[in-house]
Amino acid sequence: MTAYKIEAGTAQHLGNRPQQNDRVALMTGARAPGYVLAVLSDGIAGAAGSEQALHTAKQMFDEFKPGDRASVERLAQLLRDIVQETHTVIKMNAVAAQSTAHATFVGLVLSPHGEAVWAHVGDSRLYYFHDGKCETRTGDAAYVEHLTSSDRLPPEAARNHRKSKLLLNVLGNDRKDPFVTVGQRAALAPGDIFVLCTDGLWHFFTDAELGAATARSSPRQASEMLINKAGERSQGKGGNCSMAIVKLVAA
Repeated sequence: MTAYKIEAGTAQHLGNRPQQNDRVALMTGARAPGYVLAVLSDGIAGAAGSEQALHTAKQMFDEFKPGDRASVERLAQLLRDIVQETHTVIKMNAVAAQSTAHATFVGLVLSPHGEAVWAHVGDSRLYYFHDGKCETRTGDAAYVEHLTSSDRLPPEAARNHRKSKLLLNVLGNDRKDPFVTVGQRAALAPGDIFVLCTDGLWHFFTDAELGAATARSSPRQASEMLINKAGERSQGKGGNCSMAIVKLVAA
């Protein structure tokens, strides 16, 4: 049994965009009691890709049977499978509709045994805080290293990968499969916090600011404050802003 309970919430704001292309959700599995899945996706050129990410995640999580205790490797594979299935379906739908849809992905699984596993594709982010200090943050470093080693690109060209559609790391890219970064954490404890967010949020805050805001407030209070502050700092020019906050507190 874990020595904590979970406080969690999601929040979104349209920003100055005409529509909300982000999607975010917290899920429980129909066949996985005690397991929690948080998913966040930023749709590019519409919400079709992000909608598909959540739909696929829900479907596959409901089918997931952990048995007595799912290994960390199996939880990581579940997230990879969600990414790959979403990527495949988005490409198939794009052919049928003769349109292009892309999406980022961040997924986090918490087990009832005090373990966390996450997967990340694109420029959305996952942060892990302990007692307000940022212990882990997803980013582009692993993808840049992947481009320089597997694609044999010069480091500077790899760092500028966002400027090329060929190199864009997203679900739905018909030229490249998504590069998935996976992380994990064991022995979770009260004071641990996970934040999943799109670039409409993380772009405007330091790690320390996000850690302090989430540590001292409930997920709902923190999300309201962060969205308001992001609006101020963007001076009305910010994009879609979405987040999920998962906070572990003493039982």
